[in-house]
Amino acid sequence: MAATLNAWDIVVIVVYFVFVMLVGIWASFQSSRATLKGYFLAGKNILWWPVGASLFASNIGSGHFIGLAGTGAASGLAVGSFEFNAMFILLLLGWIFVPVYIASGVYTMPEYLRKRFGGQRVRVYLACLALLLSVLTKISVDMYAGALFIQQALGWNLYVAIVSLLFITAIYTVAGGLAAVIYTDALQTAIMIIGAFILMILSFIRVPYADLEVKYFQAIPNTTLMDPNLTCGYPRNDAFHIFRHPTESDLPWPGMVFGITISSIWYWCTDQVIVQRALAAKSIAHAKGGCVFASILKTLPMFIIVLPGMISRVLFPDDVACATKETCMEVCSSAVGCSNVAFPKLVLEVMPIGLRGLMLAVMMSALMSSLTSIFNSSSTIFTIDIWRRIRPFATEGELMIVGRIFIMVMVGISILWIPIIQAAQGGRLFDYIQSITSYLSPPICAVFILAVAWPRTNEKGAFAGLMAGLVVGMIRMILDFAFPNPLCGEEDTRSEGIKKVLSMHYLYFGIMLFAIALLVVIAVSLLTEPINKKHLYRLTFMTRHSTKEREDISVSEMEMTEVNGPKKAEQGGDTEEVKVSYGRKVFDWFCGTGKSDAPEMTQEEKEEYLKKVTDIKETKPQMIILNVSAVIVMCVSIFFWAFFG
Repeated sequence: MAATLNAWDIVVIVVYFVFVMLVGIWASFQSSRATLKGYFLAGKNILWWPVGASLFASNIGSGHFIGLAGTGAASGLAVGSFEFNAMFILLLLGWIFVPVYIASGVYTMPEYLRKRFGGQRVRVYLACLALLLSVLTKISVDMYAGALFIQQALGWNLYVAIVSLLFITAIYTVAGGLAAVIYTDALQTAIMIIGAFILMILSFIRVPYADLEVKYFQAIPNTTLMDPNLTCGYPRNDAFHIFRHPTESDLPWPGMVFGITISSIWYWCTDQVIVQRALAAKSIAHAKGGCVFASILKTLPMFIIVLPGMISRVLFPDDVACATKETCMEVCSSAVGCSNVAFPKLVLEVMPIGLRGLMLAVMMSALMSSLTSIFNSSSTIFTIDIWRRIRPFATEGELMIVGRIFIMVMVGISILWIPIIQAAQGGRLFDYIQSITSYLSPPICAVFILAVAWPRTNEKGAFAGLMAGLVVGMIRMILDFAFPNPLCGEEDTRSEGIKKVLSMHYLYFGIMLFAIALLVVIAVSLLTEPINKKHLYRLTFMTRHSTKEREDISVSEMEMTEVNGPKKAEQGGDTEEVKVSYGRKVFDWFCGTGKSDAPEMTQEEKEEYLKKVTDIKETKPQMIILNVSAVIVMCVSIFFWAFFG
C-alpha cells in the first residue's frame, strides 16, 4: 500500500507545517503566557468561531477518521449516530454546564468538584482518572490511528514518524499554551474539512450515493464467495439503519439513544479537554456560540468519514472486509480484521497525485490537534489539581514550568505506549473507545449531573458513587480484556458464567452503571449531612446568577495563598538591577517565567477582573440569536436521526 510522494505532495506538507508553526507562534503572543489564566485558558479572550472549531478539532482526531470510517465499512451507518447525538449534548454544555463553571470561576473540572463538595479525595480521584482515560482512550488511540495511516501510506519507520510529529506538536503546545492550541485547531479544522470533502466527492464519483446501498451488500471478499462453508465477510442486513434490533444487533437502538447520551455528557460536558475550550471564550455568549458552531460541524462526519468508509469496502472488499486470519494478516498484519485500513486505502487509491499530500496533512492535522488538546488539558489537570496539592505554596512561575514539563512527560508516555497499542489493536477502533468509555465514565457523569442540578448532593455521596461505579466498571473491563469475544468462525471456549456476564452490550452496561452510581450518590447524600447553602452560591444551576458571597467549605492553605498572594521576603530600599543572560531570556520567553512588564493589579482591580471573568449575563439580542440557533440545530439533528433511522 505504500505510495510515492511527488514534489507537489512534499510542498503541500512543508507549507502546511510552516504555516501551522507560524500560527502557533503568533497565537502565543495573543495572551499572557506567564499567568495561569493566560496559559491554560488563553486569557479568556477567544471568540466563538475559534472555540467551536477547537471543540470540533479536539474531538475529530485521527482516531475518528480511522475509527468512524472503519466501523462504517464493517457495519454500516449506525456509528454516525454518535455524531448526531453530540449535537444535542454540545448545546447541553453551552446552556447548562458552562454557565455554572464560569460563574464558579474554575480552571478545571476536578477543581469544580473541590469547590462544590469540599475535601480533596473527589478532586484528586477525578484528576487521576482523567489522566488515565487520556492514556487509554485518547493518546493511545490517536497515536495508533495516526501511526497506522502514516505507515500504510508512506512506509515510514513507525517511531521516526511518531516522534517527529510529537516533537512538533509538543513544541508549540508547550510554548504557546491554550491560545496556540485553539488557533491552530481552527486552522486544522479548515484543512481537515477541505481535504475530507475532496475525498468524499471523489469517492461518490466512483460509487454514487444512489448505487451505494446495492453495491455495499455486494461487497463480499472472494475468500467468502469461494468457500460455501464460510459465514464471515458478509455485510450486515441492517447496515443502512441507525435504529437496530435491541438484542441481536451490534449497536442496539436503546443503547444508541440512552447509552450514548450518558457517555456523551461525560465527554462533552465534564471532560477537561473539551470544557477547557468553552471556558476560554471571552463571554458566556461566545461560549454558547462556540457550542452551536461545533454542533453544526458535527453534521459532517457522517458524510465525509462514515459514508466514504462504506465506499472503501465497496471498492476494496478483499482488503477492507477480509474474512480469514491469513488474508487479514497479509493485508494489515491483524488477525481480527482490517476495517481500520478503509480510510488510508481510500486516500491512496482514490486521491490523485498532488492531493495525497493534502490528505496526509489532514491526518497530521487530526493527530496533532487531538494531541495538543490532550497535552494541554492533562497539563492543566496535573498542575492545578495534583501538583498544587503536593506543593500548596508553589509560585506561579513554578506552576508554569511544571505544567510544561508534564507535557513532555506525556510525550514520553505516548511513545512508550505505541508497542502496547500495536499488540492490542483489535478489530474496530471506535468500539474500543466507546467500550472503555462505557466502563469508566458513567459514574463521573452521574456525579456531575447531580452536583450541578441537585444542591442536596454532598461529598460523601459523590465519593461513594464514584467508588461503587469504579469497582463495577473495572470488573467488567478486566473481564472484557481477559475473555475477548471469539473471532468469526471460532468456537467460544469461555465458561457459561463469563459468557452471561459479558453478554450485556457495553452501551447497556453503561446505562446500568450510571443508574447504580446515581442511586448510590442519592442514597448516601440523603443519609448524611447536607451542605449549607452559603457554600453553594454560583456552584449549582439554580444559584448560577447569585450575587451573594460564597463561603468555601474548607479553605486550604493553597487557596489562602491564592487570595492573599504568596509570602514575599521583605526587601531593603535599594536593590541592584540583576543582569539576565541571553540564554535565560530565551528560557523565560519559552516558559513564560520571566518578569512581566505589566503593573501588578491592586486588590480593587483584582476584584473587578474576577467579576468580569465570572460574569454570565447576556444581552437580549444575544439570547434570542443563540436560542433560535440552538433550536434550529436540534431540528437538523432530529431530521438526520429520522432520515437515517
